[in-house]
Amino acid sequence: MNRRHALQQLGAFALLASPAAAVLAQSGSGQGYQVLEPAVPTATKGKIEVIEFFHYGCPHCRDFDPLLEQWKKRLPADISFVRVPAIWGNPQLQALARLYYTFEVTGQVDALHEPVFGAVQDDREPLNTEDGVRAWVGKRGIDTAKFMEAYKSFGVESLVKRADQIARAYKVQGVPTMAVDGRFITSASLTGSHEGTLKQVDSLLARVRSEARKT
Repeated sequence: MNRRHALQQLGAFALLASPAAAVLAQSGSGQGYQVLEPAVPTATKGKIEVIEFFHYGCPHCRDFDPLLEQWKKRLPADISFVRVPAIWGNPQLQALARLYYTFEVTGQVDALHEPVFGAVQDDREPLNTEDGVRAWVGKRGIDTAKFMEAYKSFGVESLVKRADQIARAYKVQGVPTMAVDGRFITSASLTGSHEGTLKQVDSLLARVRSEARKT
């Protein structure tokens, strides 16, 4: 996602309900999802929105990411997939969220998203600091000046703040968590496995499509 598209997304996310608006209702015994009541308005009109909530310090997110990437490759055109970094008021997670959104506005998510998990969790790179980001980016042959300009930009700062608001609106308690159509939440804690989470997402997407055909 480039800078223009990222900022367009920010404007669309501004339509979301306030963070306190939605509560999670139990979906019933044995079902691997919860229901948001009321639903959170989605940012992409005309498509079914799927959100992954994650953060780079989470080993479960790292394990989930390769499965998610394979799943994304077969998404049909009626799906809008969005990643939202979880922050929970934590300054270190806020800094990592800033790094993710810099990837988005500079168009480098595909190249840099996956390596950050290893950099943070294995190499203990201080990517929660500006100096740490500058050094890491420089080692990867990226135009450091342009990258850091985006990193410190108002647009990225706005996206980071909005990410925290979105996670609060969805009542995200842990990661990785997947949200479907602003109405459903699922995760491995509900389904028993990462594979089960993606199967549940597919099931919820089928439900959303079926309901849409009936209206």
